[in-house]
Formats: sequence, structure tokens, C-alpha cells
Amino acid sequence: MKYSGGGDWYANLDTSLKNLVEFCNRNLGTTINEEQGIVEVGSPELFNYPFIHMTGHGNVVFNTQETENLRNYLMAGGFLHISDNYGMDKFIRPQMKKVFPELDFVEIPFNHPIYHQKFDFPNGLPKVHEHDGTSPQGFGLFYNGRLVCFYDFECDLGDGWEDPEVHKDSPEARQKALRMGANMIQYVFSN
Repeated sequence: MKYSGGGDWYANLDTSLKNLVEFCNRNLGTTINEEQGIVEVGSPELFNYPFIHMTGHGNVVFNTQETENLRNYLMAGGFLHISDNYGMDKFIRPQMKKVFPELDFVEIPFNHPIYHQKFDFPNGLPKVHEHDGTSPQGFGLFYNGRLVCFYDFECDLGDGWEDPEVHKDSPEARQKALRMGANMIQYVFSN
């Protein structure tokens, strides 16, 4: 998802989602189109995508129209995955508060179904990259009891989906990231 504010919304653009789609098609039996779409947060085209991925390192700004569009999208059944590449947290939280003033990000408990789809993650998110040396956390926004936004923090799932030579992640770290991404996809499309 393309957004304003100067943050690098295009981080991981080349191989991340392509690799996740290939992994899901191969391991979950999905038939997701491997050609990724780029959609602006304020575009009506947003509603053509049941799953939206957002990432970056820096500033994020949603104007009033974008805020309303994203809120309507999520209330209508859409799903947003936010992957903090590092440095996005202080920007994304206030913007998502504009989208859902009545909601706060809550840490997703380890027994939540998103961690227990085809692949089991009994301890929550895998650690893909070291940022501040803290444990990875999965946060969510729940609207009327439905998880509408999953935010991986101190984890960097999107980087873990990249081709191996991009970040030099170990095969094990990449495999865990892809498996967790597949769990997210399976959860979204089965709920």
C-alpha cells in the first residue's frame, strides 16, 4: 500500500510479496496472482484487494479522505498487515488511531488462531531481524471482534520474505517468516 509522509512505502517491493505468494501457492494450495498490485491508501481500488500489505522505515501520513477510505475498507471486511521495517512505530500508531479513534493496538496472545494455522508458532512471531534487541510482538486492531489489522513489530516479516541475497537472512529465518506470512494469509482467507 502506497502512503504519503516520506516513509519508504516501497521497501521490500521487488521480491517480498512475490516470494510470499509463491510460498502460499505451493504450501497452502492457494491460487493467488503472483503479480502484486500497488494501491494508494485513498484509492477506491483498495476495495479490490482482500489483503493489503504496508511497510517502511519512516513517516506515514494519512489525510482525512485516506483515513476514511481505509476505515471503510477495514470495516467492510478488508485486512491490513503492517510490517515495521524499523522506525515506523512512532508514525503508524497515531495514523491508525485516526482510522479507528475508538480502538487501540492490543498484543495478540500466543493462543490466537493467526499463530496456529498450517504452521504452528506457539511463542508468537519469529524474530527475523534484530532492531532494538527486544522480542518480536504482534499487535492487532479488532473491530466488532474481528481482527482487521495485524502489525508485526520488532520482527520484520516483510524483510524475511525477500530473496536470500537481499538481507543475507539464514534459510531458517526466511522459512519462519514465510510460514508466518502463510499463516496470516490462511487466517485472513478462512475468516
